[in-house]
This record gives sequence, structure tokens and C-alpha cells, in this order.
Amino acid sequence: MTLAFQDWASAHQLRFEDVLKQWLPPSDVAPQRLHQAMRYSVLDGGKRVRPLLAFAAGELVGAELERVNYAAAAVELIHAYSLVHDDMPCMDDDVLRRGKPTCHVQFDEATALLVGDSLQTLAFHFLSDPVLSDHPLRQIAMVRLLAQASGSRGMAGGQAIDLDSVGKQLSVTELEFMHIHKTGALIRAAVLLGANCGEASEESLARLDHFAKCVGLAFQVVDDILDAEADTATLGKTAGKDADNDKPTYVTLLGVVAAKKMAADLHREALNTLADLGAPAQRLRELADFIVLRKF
Repeated sequence: MTLAFQDWASAHQLRFEDVLKQWLPPSDVAPQRLHQAMRYSVLDGGKRVRPLLAFAAGELVGAELERVNYAAAAVELIHAYSLVHDDMPCMDDDVLRRGKPTCHVQFDEATALLVGDSLQTLAFHFLSDPVLSDHPLRQIAMVRLLAQASGSRGMAGGQAIDLDSVGKQLSVTELEFMHIHKTGALIRAAVLLGANCGEASEESLARLDHFAKCVGLAFQVVDDILDAEADTATLGKTAGKDADNDKPTYVTLLGVVAAKKMAADLHREALNTLADLGAPAQRLRELADFIVLRKF
């Protein structure tokens, strides 16, 4: 009997939380304060959307779950590090993340900086584990994929553009370029890393790549809508922060109605891309629904 999507997602979230608890350095091992802060920043928070995308893509290609664990953990640690750094006073200067004080508030700025550094390197430690693949060249390609998605040509580059865009009027094309890097690159990496844990044809990888690009952009459009319409308690982070900081968003450029239409169009394109992949792609379809149809 096939599990309902929510049951499938909850089972993976709970199981993956245990994986992270086991794999993160124990808080009683030196340097204790750094390890405590790393665990604080990663555990007990977030919907684990990127790991779920990796698991769904892995299921599509028949990948071993243990292998996808390593890929999913690598992506999630990169994501967690980016949130720690993003919240610091030199960046977005936020005090709330996932419903609790941000890392630099709970600990201090220097510790938060080291937490991000340590989570980033631990991600590549996981992705280089011999368990991940029987194909060394493929594994090296996976390491390169995550490195590019994380660096100046991916997430970090998107964040740099974001910081430089405060108070400026961007075109929709420029805003898309920023978020393809800042948000979309890591979502794309999650899908492709999960698929590369198994045996995927070039055609399937191409379809998954396009699906991930659509979903990654839709994710950001929906985030912008929620930032404008939802409250802080619902979001688990400070609502209206982008508007307060005079940052360009899809809502400020297009308006709420057009932004919602854009999210719906991207959602439809993502689903159409998976049409020929049949029943094994069902979890990816459900994740697209989950990402785009979050309440707004």
C-alpha cells in the first residue's frame, strides 16, 4: 500500500532527523560550544524540503536509501550554513529563524561564523564518503555540482547580488537571475544529487534538471508572497523583512496577483516536465504541490 504524501514526508523527516543527530559532532566533544551551536542550527527545525527532494529523486531511479542519506545531508548542511550566515548582522541582521533565536543571538557572532564554516566543510565530508557511490568519476561530478551550487556561481553569488540590490529597482529578468542562483541552485542540486545516487538516463536527468529549475524559482516566488502576507508566527522568521529592508521581490515588482500567477505557471511547467516519467515520479509531483501550494 502506497503511503499518503504527508505520511511519506513525515517518515522521511523523522528518520532523517535521527541521521543528522547521529552524524553531527556530539555537543560534548571539543570544541563543545562550536558543536553545540552546529547542532542548534541544524536540528529540530525546518521542513527538510531539500532532503525530501533528494529522497524523491532517489526513489525515482531506485537509489539505495543509505546513499541518498549522504547526498541529502550534504545539501541540508549547506542550506543550514547559509541560513546562519544570512541572519548575521553583516547580512540580513535577523533575530528569529525557525521559530527560535538565530545562531548569532543564541551564541555570538564569531561562533555563528564558525558554525557556517564548519557546516560547509562537513557537507563535503559527507559527499566524499565512499559509501555514496561505486563510480568515482560520478562522485567527483556530484562534489563539483554541490560546490558550484554553493559558491559564487550559485547560492553565495545570488546572496551577493541580493545584498547589492537593496534599494534598487530590478527587472523581473534580473530578479530571476538572482534567485536562480540564491535559492534555485541548491534545490536543483538536491534533485540531481538524489538522482545520481542511482542509475538515471541522460533524458531523465535532463527532465529532472528542468523540473528542479521550475520548482526552485517557484519556491522563491511563494516565499516572497508569504513574506508579504503571512505573520511571523506562521513563518517562523520575521515577516515583512524584505519590504522593511527595501529589497526587490516578486510581490514588489509584479504585485500579489501576478506573483501568484507566476507561481502557478511554474508549478504547471514543473509537473508537465515529469509527465513522461510515470508513477515513480509521484513524490516529486507531490513535493511540487507542497512547495507551490503552501498557504498564501
